Amino acid sequence: MGRWALAEIDIVRRAYAKQVLAAADVRNQMLEDAFATVAREAFLGPGPWPILRWGRGYVLSPNDDPVYLYSNDLVGIDPLRNLNNGQPALHALLIDRAGPQPGEHAVHIGAGVGYYSAILAGMVGPSGKVTAIEFDPQLAARARENLHAFEQVTLLQGDGAELEFEPADVIYVNAGVTHPVPRWIDRLRDGGRLILPLTTRQGFLGGGVTKPEDGKPIERRGAVFRLRRRGDEFDACWISPVAIFPCEGARDQEAEVALSAALDRGGWEQVTRFYRGKDMPQKNTCWLRTKNWCLC
Repeated sequence: MGRWALAEIDIVRRAYAKQVLAAADVRNQMLEDAFATVAREAFLGPGPWPILRWGRGYVLSPNDDPVYLYSNDLVGIDPLRNLNNGQPALHALLIDRAGPQPGEHAVHIGAGVGYYSAILAGMVGPSGKVTAIEFDPQLAARARENLHAFEQVTLLQGDGAELEFEPADVIYVNAGVTHPVPRWIDRLRDGGRLILPLTTRQGFLGGGVTKPEDGKPIERRGAVFRLRRRGDEFDACWISPVAIFPCEGARDQEAEVALSAALDRGGWEQVTRFYRGKDMPQKNTCWLRTKNWCLC
């Protein structure tokens, strides 16, 4: 543990967990406990670490003291690609809205180096399971090593839009998509929740910061929705704006054009339902509509 005694780093992690949940305006004791007990430094490799400082790009932490990782900051895992271990408060908000419970099966698409897969494992507990999926082979290898102590986690390398997995209570997508992949919808159990970040081409850009090419604010570049299965029907609600790394296997130009137009119109907070196929309602009730699915 280096210069930190065990009790001291435990205090730092608990304070971090409380600050992260407060920043997300979330009250969830199971989630706080998961953030307080999963060691972030165990997933990010040896320090010093590249920490994204807005307006300055990536700045190395002063040294390898893990205390520098326990803040609500993005930490670069591949700075050359602007690929980060995501902002803890945003993940806290989205995981809270997904509501994983002990004994459930959570699927994490876009697992990166596995840190938030471990948070999900803390939520579902030893009686639950987590299927973590990562497209990038090098990141998947890191995640597999990082998660080896979490017996309820299985790491799969491949395209999260194509890989098969068992029916899930939570599908947590951590990459920007233009549409809900049919396999994800089909594999949701009754009552299951899908966290879906819908993003336009302005949803994530280079240079170490996320900023739109055309001056659009973040609210008009990407939006995270939760879909909840109720038998053959699906409730939907908007959670937050988002700028996030794109999902390799779930980008469609037609859907992206429709999404961009919907974000320009606004009104995402009024979305309450998701439909697909023959069940789609009249066009004038839809906030976002493609030939195969719609949000209304």
